[in-house]
Amino acid sequence: MIIDERTITYINSLENGDSPLLRAIAKEARDSFVPIIRKETASFLKTLVEMKRPMRILEVGTAVGYSALLMAEHMPEGCHITTIEKYEKRIPIAKENFRRAGMEDRITLLEGDAMELLQSLTGTYDLIFMDAAKGQYIHWLPEVMRLLAVGGTLISDNVLQDGDLIESRFAVTRRNRTIHARMREYLYELKHRDDLQTAIIPIGDGVTVSVKLVGR
Repeated sequence: MIIDERTITYINSLENGDSPLLRAIAKEARDSFVPIIRKETASFLKTLVEMKRPMRILEVGTAVGYSALLMAEHMPEGCHITTIEKYEKRIPIAKENFRRAGMEDRITLLEGDAMELLQSLTGTYDLIFMDAAKGQYIHWLPEVMRLLAVGGTLISDNVLQDGDLIESRFAVTRRNRTIHARMREYLYELKHRDDLQTAIIPIGDGVTVSVKLVGR
């Protein structure tokens, strides 16, 4: 827990809620034990999409399509989302959710390994949302930077590991030590690159917002 439960409950109590379809998809995800972004992170993401008005969005980690559809409800006319998912059992669920929302023409789901698909993409994206295997963020970063437009925004979710990231690597379970080390490396890289300006925000499970700087 990064912020105490009472504060989170209060923040979430102020939300005016998702659309009926998104509420249904969120419930279905919870019932199936599929992780989706937390309510306070969802609010933050909606605000950023409205603020940035991106025309091309790239998402790494579709799951069942909740966050892609959340962004789709707030993106400007003419915007297109490309989203990547590897887990075969979730792909048909995401596709069906995009169909339910009538968004098949505005959301393209790419199936397969994220690194391979990132390497195959061309052009640039105004907003990139990373919400997949946390231990891979540092490995994906070179391709993500290649694809991020100058002035574009990179959002990375789940970066603080419920507060465990501030602990010594020996204080976390052995199976989480590799992710712990890689995420620390990722955050250091985001904060020390000359071509990025990054803020680390302790909401949800930790979110970073990075802007690719002009002329760097």
